[in-house]
Amino acid sequence: MSRKNLVLIFILIFFNSFNIAAQQLLDLGECRRLAIENNKTLKIATEQERIAYYNKKDALTKFFPEIQFLGGYMRNQKDLHLIPSSAIPTGIPLPIPIGEITSIPIPENIRDGIWDLGKVEIKNIWAGGFNLTQPLFMGGKIIAYNDLRSYAEDLAKTMKETQMTEVIMEVDNAYWQVVSVANKKKLAEKYVGLMEKMDSDIAAMEEEGVVTKADRLSVNVKLNEAEMTLTKAENGLSLAKMLLSQLCGLDISDAIILKDENIDNLNIGQSMDVAPNMDEALVNRPEIRSLELATKIYKKQENIAMADFMPNIALSANYIWTNPNLFDGFEKKFGGMWNVGVVVKVPLNFVSNSAKLNSAKAETRIKQFELADAREKITLQVNQSAYKLNEANKKLVSSDKNTEKADENLRYANVGFEEGVITASDVMAAQTAWIQAHSELIDAQIDIILCRVYLNKALGRNIINE
Repeated sequence: MSRKNLVLIFILIFFNSFNIAAQQLLDLGECRRLAIENNKTLKIATEQERIAYYNKKDALTKFFPEIQFLGGYMRNQKDLHLIPSSAIPTGIPLPIPIGEITSIPIPENIRDGIWDLGKVEIKNIWAGGFNLTQPLFMGGKIIAYNDLRSYAEDLAKTMKETQMTEVIMEVDNAYWQVVSVANKKKLAEKYVGLMEKMDSDIAAMEEEGVVTKADRLSVNVKLNEAEMTLTKAENGLSLAKMLLSQLCGLDISDAIILKDENIDNLNIGQSMDVAPNMDEALVNRPEIRSLELATKIYKKQENIAMADFMPNIALSANYIWTNPNLFDGFEKKFGGMWNVGVVVKVPLNFVSNSAKLNSAKAETRIKQFELADAREKITLQVNQSAYKLNEANKKLVSSDKNTEKADENLRYANVGFEEGVITASDVMAAQTAWIQAHSELIDAQIDIILCRVYLNKALGRNIINE
C-alpha cells in the first residue's frame, strides 16, 4: 500500500472519529437531568421557593423586639423670647416725684439685656434616640402569620415538585417519541431493502418473459412508496430530536444519539393487568398536598382576621436626647433620658373587621371545595390511566402474535415467489402486512412505557429517579 493511501485512510479515520465524538450520546436519565437544569420554569420555581424561605425568616422576627434609631436636625429662622419686649418698662417710677420727673429712664442697652434674658436659642436643634418595641399580645396574629409562612414555604416546594414532574413527563414523551421514530426509520429501511430486492427480481423475470410490464410497474410504485415512507421517517426523526434538544436546553442543531434508539427490542417486562391503589394517589399526589396547604393558609388568614378584634399590647422603651436640652435649665449641649411604657391598642371598627373575617372564611371554603373536586378528578384520572395501561398490555400481546404471523407469512411468500407459485402482488401484500405489524408492535411497546409513566404520575409516585 502506498504512502498516499495510508495518509488518506488516516484522515478518514480521524474525521470519522471526530464526527462520532461531536455527537452526544444521551440516555433517559441524562435527558431528564439536562431538562431540569435548563428549564426556565423550574428556575422560576426555585426562586419562588427561595422567596418563601426568606418570608418565613422574616415572619419569625416578629416574635422579637424591633429596634430602631431616629435622628434629625432642624434649622429655624428665629430664636424664642420668653419675655415680650412690650412687658419691659422704659423707666423706673419714683415713689416721690421730683418736680416734673416721675420716673428714671432705663437705658436701651439695659432693656436689651433684660429682653435677652428670656431668649431661647432654637435656630439649630438636634434630636435623636433609640426605640425598642416588644409585642406582648397581638391577638394570635404573629403565631398565625408564622404558621402561614411555613405553609407557604411547603407549598412552594410542592409546586416546584409538580412542575418538575411535568418537565420530566414532557422529556419522557419526547425521548420515547424519538426512539419510536428511530425504530420505524430502521423498519422503513428494511422495507426499502425488501422492495429493492423485489424490484431487482421482477426486472430479471420481466426480461425472461415470466411477468408482465404491469407487474414491474406495480413493484416500482411500491418501491417509491417505501422510499417516501423512509423520507418521512428521517424527517420525523430530525424533528423529534430537535424537540428533545429544545426540552433539554441544547441547541437544536446539536447532533444527539439516544441510547435506546438502536435497540431492536425494547425490554418492557411482562405485561399484566393493573389494579390501582386510590389511597396511594390521594396521599402522594402533589396537587392534593398543594390544595391542603392552601386550605391551611387560608385558615390561618381567618385567624389573622380574627386577631383584628383583639386588643394589641406592646412594651415600648426609648432613649432620647436633644441639643439644646432643658434637663438642667437651658443648655446648648446634648442631654438625654430613657423611658419605658406599655402601649395598648383596642380596635373598635367591628364592621370592617367582620367583613375581612367573612371574606377569609369564604376563601377557605373555596379551597375546601377545590380539594374535594381534585380528589374526584384524581380518582377518575387514576382509573383512566390503569385502563389505558391494561389496554396497552392486551394490545402488545396481540401485536406480538400479529408480528410472528406476519414474519411467517412473509417467509412463505418469498419462498413461494422464488419457486414461482406465488405472484408478485401476493408478496407485496405480505410485505405490507409485515411492515404494518412491526410498526404496530413498536407503537405498542412505546405505548406501554408511556402508560406506565402516566400511571405512576397519576398515583403520585416519584418518577424523577425512575
